[in-house]
Amino acid sequence: METKTSNYSYTSINHTDDNETTSRRYLAQVFIWMFIAMGVSAAVAFTFYLNLNLMALIISPTGFTPLGYVAVFAPLVFSLVINFGFNKISYPVMVVIFLTYAATIGITFSIFGLIYTGASIFAMFVSSALLFAAMAVGGYKTSMDLTKFGSIMYMMFVGAFIASFVNFFLGSAQFDYIVSYVWVAAMIGLTAYYMQMLKRIGAGLEFGNEESKKLVIIGAFILYTTFINLFMSMLRLFGRRR
Repeated sequence: METKTSNYSYTSINHTDDNETTSRRYLAQVFIWMFIAMGVSAAVAFTFYLNLNLMALIISPTGFTPLGYVAVFAPLVFSLVINFGFNKISYPVMVVIFLTYAATIGITFSIFGLIYTGASIFAMFVSSALLFAAMAVGGYKTSMDLTKFGSIMYMMFVGAFIASFVNFFLGSAQFDYIVSYVWVAAMIGLTAYYMQMLKRIGAGLEFGNEESKKLVIIGAFILYTTFINLFMSMLRLFGRRR
């Protein structure tokens, strides 16, 4: 199931006039951590997929094992900790939580290899990456304030998240198909909104303290989560099953 993304307001940041250099420096660090997380997820996914003993720990002929359910729902727990523990968690602990979160996402990804063809997974990953990149650039470049638009997209996301959570237990393929379209629309819109939000955060950020380092991890978490939700929704809609 998809993972809860963030609607963190970052009220502790004093915004200044946009500083292109500072924003780019901040976003560069954010994307570095996002790519590190994707690398961790990919490594864990391949490790589990290629090892039948590891796969047997999370899935059985009758469905998920107890550990499998833990792996599926663990990302939600980690995302809640990151979202609500910003002021209480130290930077090193936040890094560990973020990378552990990425590892649990990788375990979920390993299951996709049993459901969808390798070519289909690759095609949907590339398609999702292109969509994500286009909306990220659009969100960064636009001069339009996306705050209200982002609020609407976030409400769509919350509705889809609740519907997906319920349908995880109901198992309705038709309902899942409909919700996936809502997921895709919400993630595409949120990508642009989050990029604009992170650009503004970067413009008013003072580097070198622990809070700025944690904000880099938060930014990476937001974009990484948005991308994987987009990818998983695209895969469910257009992926070719084995």
